[in-house]
This record gives sequence, C-alpha cells and structure tokens, in this order.
Amino acid sequence: MPAKVVLLDIEGTVCPISFVKDVLFPYALEALPDTLKAQWDSPQFSKYRDAFPPEYAATQTAFTGHVEDLMRRDVKAPYLKSLQGYLWERGYRTGELKAPLFPDVAPKFASWTADKVQIVIYSSGSVPAQKLLFEHTNGEPANLIPMITDFFDTVNAGPKTEASSYEKIVSQHPQYPAGEWLFLSDNVKEVEAAKRAGMQSYIVERPGNADLSEESRRQHKVIKSFDELAKTEH
Repeated sequence: MPAKVVLLDIEGTVCPISFVKDVLFPYALEALPDTLKAQWDSPQFSKYRDAFPPEYAATQTAFTGHVEDLMRRDVKAPYLKSLQGYLWERGYRTGELKAPLFPDVAPKFASWTADKVQIVIYSSGSVPAQKLLFEHTNGEPANLIPMITDFFDTVNAGPKTEASSYEKIVSQHPQYPAGEWLFLSDNVKEVEAAKRAGMQSYIVERPGNADLSEESRRQHKVIKSFDELAKTEH
C-alpha cells in the first residue's frame, strides 16, 4: 500500500550519528557551566532545573555531575533532552550549529511535499530540539520546518521501542490508518515496534551506523538512501 505519511527518525536516518555524539553533545557540555552561572536562578532556566530529580537540582555541582553522567551513558531521560535543546538553541541561532543532512534528505522532503505525502518526525530528542535541527540544516532550503506536519518525542508519544507509542502517533492523525504510514529508522527494535503497530517500516543503513545482523537483513527491508523508495512506496 502506498504510504501517505512518512515517519522519520533523526539520528542515523536523516543525519549522521556522529553529529549528535561528536558535535551536539560536546557543545551542550561546553555551554553548560556558563549557562548555570548566568541563569541558575532565572525564571527562564528554572523549568529545566526543576525537572531534574531534587537531589540533582539542589546545587550547580550536583546538576553538572548528573548531566555529565547521563550524557556519558547516553541515557535518554526526557528532562535531559529538554535541557539539551535549550543549550543547543544559541548554537543554532548563531550559526555555530548546523545539521548535516544526508544529501538525499532535503530533495526527498521536497518531492514528498509535492506528492502531498505527510512528513512526521519521531525522535528521542525533545520536540524543541527537533525543530531547531530541521530549522538549521545544510540542505536547500536550510529550513525544512514548513514541510513537516508534526513532531513526536518520548514525552508526547512514548518509548520508541514500544508499539503503543506508534499507535499513539497514529491516533493523533486518525485520517491515516496505520497501514498508510512508513516508518524509517536505523534502529531494528524501533522498526519492529512500528511493524507491530501496523505500520510499514524499513531499516535505514547509513555511513557510521551500527552493523546490521544477517537476521535483521532477512527480516526487514533495508535501504541506504531515501532515493531507493519507489513511487509505489510513497
């Protein structure tokens, strides 16, 4: 069945995993000390601080240590993801940060939009962080936000490896049954969860992604570029 909605992961699907690990994460850690020093007691920052467990929100030292620990272990805690988006905002606004999309991504966004295929994003990064990324890319145009219908994260949808999260996403757009959705991700467990929810789903194999097992290749369709998607699939 042709997909009327394309649901996209970000890291390892539309941009390299290295951008997150080697650029975004270090930028957040570098920006953190000055941000805490200048804004610790400000109303603007307090909502991010107060979302942390109380024992870590008590002092700047405890806060910093907890952030560093979570990022080192790549723990996808929603309160950390919200903080990261806030710290990245300045970098995107000043041009220090720009999302390096794979070369097939921006042109495919344009063709999907022309074909009236809805583009929806689902990432473990917070929705505000997702919007910053797609607003500041190396694509043409650089701002892809106008082409995107909706954004989901682990807060408004749920964990990405649970079928119920994909069911919740579909429920937000009831005009499109699950079978009319195509989810693209580098993560095998996410692809399996989307399929359990009734979606079509393929694994995206990009440079720098984890190696796929032969079993995964047998069980799932694997693409290396969005250009491999035939007209009948979107």
